[in-house]
Amino acid sequence: MPALKKTVMTVLSAALLSVCVVSPAGAADKDKTDDKQPKPTGPMSTVGGERLGEVGTQVSLGPGAPVLPKDLSARSWIVADAESGDVLAAHNAHWRLPPASTLKMLFADTVLPALQPKSLTHLVTEDELSGIGEGSSLVGVKEDHLYTVHDLWLGVFLRSGNDAVHVLSEMYGGVPATVAAMQRHAEELQALDTRVVSPDGYDAPEQVSSAYDLTLFARSGMQKADFREYAATATAEFPGEQKKGKKRKSFEIQNTNRLITGDIGVEPYKGIAGVKNGYTTHAGNTFTGIAERDGKVLLVTVMNPSSDESHAVYTEAAGLLDWGFSASGKVTPVGELVPPKSAVAAKGSEAATGAGKAEGKEHAAAAATTAAPAGSGGVWTALSVTGGLLAVLAAGVFLVNRRWPLPDLARRLPRR
Repeated sequence: MPALKKTVMTVLSAALLSVCVVSPAGAADKDKTDDKQPKPTGPMSTVGGERLGEVGTQVSLGPGAPVLPKDLSARSWIVADAESGDVLAAHNAHWRLPPASTLKMLFADTVLPALQPKSLTHLVTEDELSGIGEGSSLVGVKEDHLYTVHDLWLGVFLRSGNDAVHVLSEMYGGVPATVAAMQRHAEELQALDTRVVSPDGYDAPEQVSSAYDLTLFARSGMQKADFREYAATATAEFPGEQKKGKKRKSFEIQNTNRLITGDIGVEPYKGIAGVKNGYTTHAGNTFTGIAERDGKVLLVTVMNPSSDESHAVYTEAAGLLDWGFSASGKVTPVGELVPPKSAVAAKGSEAATGAGKAEGKEHAAAAATTAAPAGSGGVWTALSVTGGLLAVLAAGVFLVNRRWPLPDLARRLPRR
């Protein structure tokens, strides 16, 4: 009897121990941890797919697909194929958050085409440097000094200079006109989470964007050769102050995108080709990057990591890029990066014309196939390049054309 009792007690003890090990306490603790993470307080947009409007992480892993990186702390992030537009995974993709200087991608995509040629010079006035937010990042633009448009754009992309942004805005027609144009362009890109208040991304009431929208801005901007050049430049010379009776000297500026230049604790990311980072007290750290590996081009956006780790925005972005390259072809997309409205209209017009000329259903199907090559999402494709993404915008539709080399400035990257 004592032996039987002992056996029963042993079995019960083992059972109780196993219950403790797998009890809901572990899950409850995880829930408590998750509850500490901020979450969207209202409904999110479903542009690009229903799942992109859902709260939390959205991913559909297939056979052999790697799991997402651990310890992702960003409030919002997204990983997408820049060519097909497929969203491989996302987390609160449409959460409207302060964008900080990543909004400068929209600024450049809007204004850059209008201020040509790059050699165009401009004499900066005192008024053009007024209204810059306190504590803004500056490249060192001086009043009563001449600068080329090329100089000013380097100041925007490399040093995130709000002084350069304000001067370029005045050249474009003034800050209010620039803000209005940026808002119109965001709507054209179907970036409907974005509200523009300041052209430089400086904290302003009600100025918001989303990881989804920032990714659209980067994808659109990278269609432009000048944008690609500036976004990929690691270092450049910037004109200094003109002292009386002396030759004007320049000083070196370095890109603040640590995945390009590297930093303590951050290695330059292999295949990186831009795009833009940002930081404000209200927005935290934000980053959108584009990289190429083995012919695959990915976009990633990370907004406001809560991690105490230094440079968490870069380490989390690099981890998501690594995951994306490994997971490509092994996951079911959870959404798509939508094309601009003009591209949708162009596709519709072409389809209508083709249908009108078609003689029967087979003819119409052939016309539709011609208008929308397989794998292009109807209107989108991109040209891969050495170290980054290049594409050409023609009549509102992105077409596969030819390979383009990166400009010389873009090759000035640290050795890996």
